[in-house]
Amino acid sequence: MKKNKILWVDDEIELLRSHIIFLNEKGYEVATVTNGQDAISEVREKQFDLIFLDEMMAGIGGLETLAQIKEINPNIPVVMITKSEEESLMHDAIGGKITDYLIKPVLPSQVLMVCKKILEQKKISGEYVAKDYLHDFNEISRRLLLDPDFDDWIDIYLKLTNWDMELDIHPEVDLRQTLVEQRKECNQEFSKYVEKKYKNWIDNVGGENIPTLTTQIADKYVFPQLSKTDGPVFFFVIDCLRLDQWLVMEKHLTDFFNIQKDYYYSILPTATPYARNSLFAGLFPSEIEKNYPDLWGTMNDDENSMNKYEKELLQNLLNRRKISLKNELKYIKIIDPEVGRSFEQNVLSHKKTHFMAVVVNFLDMIAHGRSDSAILKEIAPDEAAYRSLTNSWFQHSSLLNTFRAIATIPNAKVIVTTDHGSIRTLRGAKVLGDKEASTNLRFKFGRNLKVDDKHAIFIKNPLDYKLPKRGLTVSYIISKEDFYFVYPTDYHKYLSYYKDSFQHGGISMEEMILPVITMETRV
Repeated sequence: MKKNKILWVDDEIELLRSHIIFLNEKGYEVATVTNGQDAISEVREKQFDLIFLDEMMAGIGGLETLAQIKEINPNIPVVMITKSEEESLMHDAIGGKITDYLIKPVLPSQVLMVCKKILEQKKISGEYVAKDYLHDFNEISRRLLLDPDFDDWIDIYLKLTNWDMELDIHPEVDLRQTLVEQRKECNQEFSKYVEKKYKNWIDNVGGENIPTLTTQIADKYVFPQLSKTDGPVFFFVIDCLRLDQWLVMEKHLTDFFNIQKDYYYSILPTATPYARNSLFAGLFPSEIEKNYPDLWGTMNDDENSMNKYEKELLQNLLNRRKISLKNELKYIKIIDPEVGRSFEQNVLSHKKTHFMAVVVNFLDMIAHGRSDSAILKEIAPDEAAYRSLTNSWFQHSSLLNTFRAIATIPNAKVIVTTDHGSIRTLRGAKVLGDKEASTNLRFKFGRNLKVDDKHAIFIKNPLDYKLPKRGLTVSYIISKEDFYFVYPTDYHKYLSYYKDSFQHGGISMEEMILPVITMETRV
């Protein structure tokens, strides 16, 4: 095994001989020099994994040596050793990009701990990660045998998601495939659970042992804020936001807001025309069709047309709840970067707005665009890369700048949620239907639909699932787990084309278990 190489720079190096022997015994290879000039020469000629650098030396001082070392190799970790505890010196050293510092006199055990922290942290933490995951793996497997309820499923999904993100940090821990297989098993059991319980949920909304559903979000999380704060209330709906994507985004917001997370279950199908309309209307799709036929009847089956009355549905919900706003309800849909930048620049003009709803479509466009773009598939070949892509977008997005601007508004409240998530589809399910059937990959409606019931649930009477009837002989199918629908015509072509794409509309933890975030400004 290759030894880590350390360079120790100190003009009194003979006094540190016992420390160096101690490090050698612990498996490190230590070279020594007594001045800054020699240290710079050594760094030019050799590769070191870590440098201990005395701050007070004759000739070139520690800070100047540090600066020249960083010019040669900016990535090498440097630990400054100093007699001084002056704060200004520490600022100078930290500004010069030291990795750590020690105050003289130093003990051998202190030096060893710094070496382990810098050089072996990933290896040591990786060992603990593997141990902890195997414990949770067994715990999740045990819970699957105990008939988990909806709260248990949220907890299981949180554990799986957190481990997904932990393994992003520790790719050297060879457990990714184990986690993938366990997630697949969990989605199989989750699909059975939802198929068994869903009709009871939608028939008994708000009852005991019923999870919070899409139709309750405004009443439970949004409207109460309208009377709790003197500031504006912003309701952001980020289309197609998975929990792991939110957790990536949240890291950039913790310095600006106090953040509280809750979770809810999306209605079926987990698709924008159904779930987002229900989110704004506080009604199931069949109820929207019944109560607002003038709105529903003018919608076509494409997503843009199906969601063109969100503001009206939200206003009708406010009216039904007899909620009077101090001023007019505001609504904006951000469908491209230009609209996002314009909103970012003008968001502070809404300080006196009582209630504003904002729909952000970007993540949904990434999910759909990845199916058709070889470049996006190359950039985001799997969930880990998909999270990374989300992080990169959010860091440089007008949305993050908008949140930061809102954070400066006293008493502002921000509720962030989504209408559905997405799942990486890996298995095709052959489906039969007439030529008028809908084209969706994770759910379909039409006449004479046929599919293996292991891959999907069949809904003969749409009203049983509070879905629009659409005609006497029209039925729905909704896919389970990670299946996607493919017609027999050109079967292998489309099987290959849509495999490994992010889709929504079906039953999976990723699509159905969704975060609701309440953010409170700190000013």
